[in-house]
Order: sequence, then C-alpha cells, then structure tokens
Amino acid sequence: NNTNSTEIRSFVFYLFFTLALLFYISVIFANTLLIVIIYVNRNLHEPMYLFLCNLFVNEIYGSTSLLPCLMVQILSDTHEISVFFCFIQIFNIHTYVAVEYGTLTIMAYDRYACICKPLHYNTIITTRKVQIVILVIWVVSFLEVGVLLSFTIRLKRCGTVINNIYCANHLVVELSCSSDRTVSLIHDLIFGLIFSVAAPVSYITYSYIKILSVCLKASTDTKTKAFDTCTPHLISLIIPYLCIILSLYVMIIQPLQNPIIYGLKLSKVRCACKNMLTLKASQLYRVLYFHKYSAV
Repeated sequence: NNTNSTEIRSFVFYLFFTLALLFYISVIFANTLLIVIIYVNRNLHEPMYLFLCNLFVNEIYGSTSLLPCLMVQILSDTHEISVFFCFIQIFNIHTYVAVEYGTLTIMAYDRYACICKPLHYNTIITTRKVQIVILVIWVVSFLEVGVLLSFTIRLKRCGTVINNIYCANHLVVELSCSSDRTVSLIHDLIFGLIFSVAAPVSYITYSYIKILSVCLKASTDTKTKAFDTCTPHLISLIIPYLCIILSLYVMIIQPLQNPIIYGLKLSKVRCACKNMLTLKASQLYRVLYFHKYSAV
C-alpha cells in the first residue's frame, strides 16, 4: 500500500510538472511570437501595439518569476526556498502586477483619446510619449515595490512556513512577530492594493464610462470600431477578477490569456501573424525542395 501510494504521488507530481512546463513553454512562445510580429511589421509601430508589446514582455517576466520556481518545488521533497530568493520572487511578482495594471491603465487612456478625442489623438498620443510612459511605468513599479519590501525585510520573523505556492509580501509579514508588523501590513495595503490595483481600476472604469457615453451617440461604424478595439482590453481586465473569485491564480492564467485574446481579436495582429507563419512555411518548403533536388 505504501509503495502504491508513493508511486501515485510521484505520478501526480510528474504530471503537474509536465503541465507546468508545457504551460510555461506556451507562455514564452505565444508572447515572444507576438513581440516579434509587432517588431518586424512597421504598420504595427503604433501606440496601442507598443503598449501591447510592453504587456507581452511583462507576461514573460511574470511567468518566469513564478513557474520555474514552482516546477522546482513540485519535484522537491522539502518544498523549501531561501529567504533571499523568497524576497526576489516577492519583488518580481509584485512588480509584475504593478506593471500589468499600469499598462492596462495607459491602454484605457489610449482608447479614450482615440474614441473620445479622435482629431487630437495623434497629438496627445505619440510614439515618443508612449516610450516615456512605458519607461515610467517600469521605474515607478520598481520603486514602489522596493519601498514596500524595505519595510518587510526589517521585520523579525518567528515563522518559516508559507501556505502558498509562491512568496507574497503579506504572507511574509504574517510570519513576523515584530511590533512593526501592523505598519508593514498598512504599507502593503497602501502600495499593493490602492496604488497598484484600486487606483488603476478606478481610472479604467472612468475611461470606459466616457467611451460608452460617446459610443451611444456615435454612428454604427464608430460603435463597431470601438467594440473591436476595446473588447480585448475589457476581457483582459474582467478575467483576472473572475479568476480571483474562482480561487485561480492570476499569475498563472494571465500570461497566456493576453497573447491569445489580443492575437485572435485584433485583426492587424492576426493578419501579421498569419503572413509571418505563411512566409516561414514557404521558406521552409523552398529549402527542403532545393535540398531534395540537390541530393538527386
């Protein structure tokens, strides 16, 4: 019985490891493919697609912060992580979330400017401004999470067990027996929830209310255009909250969700992807064809 239970346990662990590995490969492949497509196609060098490219880079960053460590833990018998790597993971994961919502917020403003102020759009949103905004999002996210961790690192920890599949700041704070624990939890609430999530979601909601009010008065073509460009953005916002309600980890779902949504829904990206894959297939065929007749 013990032998059978051990074999079943090993089989389950190896199954989870395989699924996690396949999922990670899919995330890297899908996001990298769309980044390359946006980079090589000059007609996609527009503000919205630059924001999407930043989003895809962040998905690779976020999934790499979680999945490799998770796969190691699946195959480990002790399920241990050093304090140093735990804080590194906290920094990476919290930065990922901050950049994610920061990018989605700017994308909401981009859609608002495009639909509500179309005549001034090219003046309001320029490539140079987009590059600066993307840089600011990353710098602010690093600084925000760095300040948050500076309070957590100083706490004296009395516990060593985290009941989660990855390290999170509030879980490490809960292990503390220091008198500053309450202060750290308050900072976690302010930086982690209000600045990173609540404020961006509030602005995104406001932007789409304004977009909806304009669309209600617009022509059918404008409504269709607004629906096509805004739907992927709304889906990428709604699904994380459904995942939270269903107790699924956003860190696992989100990195593969966005490239699928934007890759399938946005016609320019879909056509560029199709053209690239067709071109690569034809080049491969010519190489094989030439090799065949050269051998003859």
